[in-house]
Amino acid sequence: MSQPSAAPTVERNDAKHRYEIHVDGERAGLTAYLDHGAQRVFYHTEVDEAFAGQGLASRLVQEALTDVRASGKRIVPVCPYVAKFLNKHEEFADITDPVTPEVLRWLDTELG
Repeated sequence: MSQPSAAPTVERNDAKHRYEIHVDGERAGLTAYLDHGAQRVFYHTEVDEAFAGQGLASRLVQEALTDVRASGKRIVPVCPYVAKFLNKHEEFADITDPVTPEVLRWLDTELG
């Protein structure tokens, strides 16, 4: 009989500007961000195919946004997955800012 796998864990990796979700010590996915003043701009989320269909992206984004709230920052959902998540989770509406052309230009400059 195999051992049950450990619960997924989410960690903020400030050096790489992303939150990562790990399953049994292996990185299963990430959501990337850049800070723009008091805003945390999320621009990309991915889960490795080997871990697809387990609800990991939702858990990852939920914990990332909860961390943003605790830090006192605001959310800008450039990433389509984060935007979709926010449409279903109104509890973050009070700390969500719209995606503006200014933010998109800034992000494009930052990402090169």
